[in-house]
Amino acid sequence: MSVEAPIRLVALVIPAALFAWYAFARGRRTREIVRFTSIDLADRVASRSGWRRWVTAGAGMLGAVVLAVAFARPVVAVPIPQEQASLMLAVDVSLSMGSEDVEPSRIEAAQDAAARFAAIAPADLNIGLVAFAGTALPVLAPETDRGPLLAAIERLGLGQGTAIGEAIFSSLDQLEAAVPDPEVPKAVVVLSDGETTMGRPDTEAAAAAVEAAVPVYTISFGTRSGTIDFEGERIAVPVAPDPLRLIAETTGGQFFETASESDLSQILTEIGSEIAFETEDREVTDWFAAGGLALLALAIAGSIRWFGRII
Repeated sequence: MSVEAPIRLVALVIPAALFAWYAFARGRRTREIVRFTSIDLADRVASRSGWRRWVTAGAGMLGAVVLAVAFARPVVAVPIPQEQASLMLAVDVSLSMGSEDVEPSRIEAAQDAAARFAAIAPADLNIGLVAFAGTALPVLAPETDRGPLLAAIERLGLGQGTAIGEAIFSSLDQLEAAVPDPEVPKAVVVLSDGETTMGRPDTEAAAAAVEAAVPVYTISFGTRSGTIDFEGERIAVPVAPDPLRLIAETTGGQFFETASESDLSQILTEIGSEIAFETEDREVTDWFAAGGLALLALAIAGSIRWFGRII
């Protein structure tokens, strides 16, 4: 929280001075009672009304503090949904994604992550899908309807080759076709386990993303010990996170490395929030004014109820 007119916070001196004056006056009053009244009577009077006086005074002083803050025009940052914000999920369906070093398998973990993203993403966020192995296939253009997206994610199958660069180019094309306005937030999320073996290189794709002002977020799946069975042979398919990390760093996105569902939820929530919302300062003077008046009313009501007077 911040304030539009910080100089006005000098008004906080008023309730602070009043509180100090009240505390001094109460102390002086107590000393006079002890001086002219028996100790037992003074104790009974203090125990009967002392805490009530502090409650009413405290509520009144706090109300004055809140009103002083309201006088300074407080503002808070609130998330505002971005209309037409769009994102492409690019899912690696290369044969290496069939490795079971991530339970139940890399590809199923990636599918679960993509489906979870669709479930937790803001309803106004348009999401599309690109599948890539040796080439990139645009499966679904960005839209807000999650039904076709979830069905397409579930149908993904494996193929030979890995073309991350082509997947980014295809994602950029889909985003440009769907939302040509450069001011609308866009992003690409690549879910993969490896590095480009076919198609245009990652560097060209990253440069294109930078030129389009589209950040690319990357999530790696797998471990260094991953293997697959292919044509009767056991083939090592270690995860290659470094190319994915470089893509994210180059384009202004973020790289994530995870294998747990809780981590995926956190990652996907963060990505969705950064893309689909912008922060806007909103003045909340009325909130503070209402709170201050409520506290003052409480102080006055307590004083009338317990002491038969307003002050």
